[in-house]
Amino acid sequence: MAPDITSSFTKVDDLRAYLSQPKDGGSGGMLLLPMITGIGAQLREFADDIARAGVTALSWDPWHGVSSDDTPRERLRELLRKLDDETCLSEMSRLLDHMTGELGLEKVGVIGWCMGGRFALLLAGHDQRVCNVVAYHPTVPIPPAPNHTLDTAEYAARITAPVMMLYPEQDSIVPWESFTRLQTALQSRSTGASIVHVYPGAEHGFSERSRHDNKVNADAYALSWPQVLQFIRTTTNSAS
Repeated sequence: MAPDITSSFTKVDDLRAYLSQPKDGGSGGMLLLPMITGIGAQLREFADDIARAGVTALSWDPWHGVSSDDTPRERLRELLRKLDDETCLSEMSRLLDHMTGELGLEKVGVIGWCMGGRFALLLAGHDQRVCNVVAYHPTVPIPPAPNHTLDTAEYAARITAPVMMLYPEQDSIVPWESFTRLQTALQSRSTGASIVHVYPGAEHGFSERSRHDNKVNADAYALSWPQVLQFIRTTTNSAS
């Protein structure tokens, strides 16, 4: 039986976040980095699923208050183009500080989707505290977006934690060349397992519910999510 959880929006200094926790506590945590939709309904469901798996989930809010719940996607795309890599990593590191400090978590990993998948790889290469990385269809286009000032593959090669990266074979945003560069970077490491999933026929953002009218996307998500949750449980377990 899944544990009972508590969930609510919260503040970490001036940063808005969404915290979901198993009621019986636990020593493991995950920092969630959303796709363009921000802390919308589906991201909160992801966080609650992770908490039901016995792991505390704290979600970063890239938009500082808005999400797909109340804001048109075109406006969110405008905000996306204004993100600064260094500023975002600083905010994420502050949330990690909160998780390992005030929340008292012993092991904290990071999971991200689309833009958040890219940031998960960057954060883990930047901050060696993370105990795992999950990158769902990370958005790493070629050529890079103008505001992508940090090289994702370069940072991926620095990661020391286990990494699970999930790539849709029919990704129209991230070409195969970009995926293979990330895979090569991960597999060049001397520390940290590299678990790479490729989903034939699946499209970019296949974990997003709005894309599940395509059965290939729905099936890819249904297959991947239980495996991701098990990976999270294993790598955030303080005994592992």
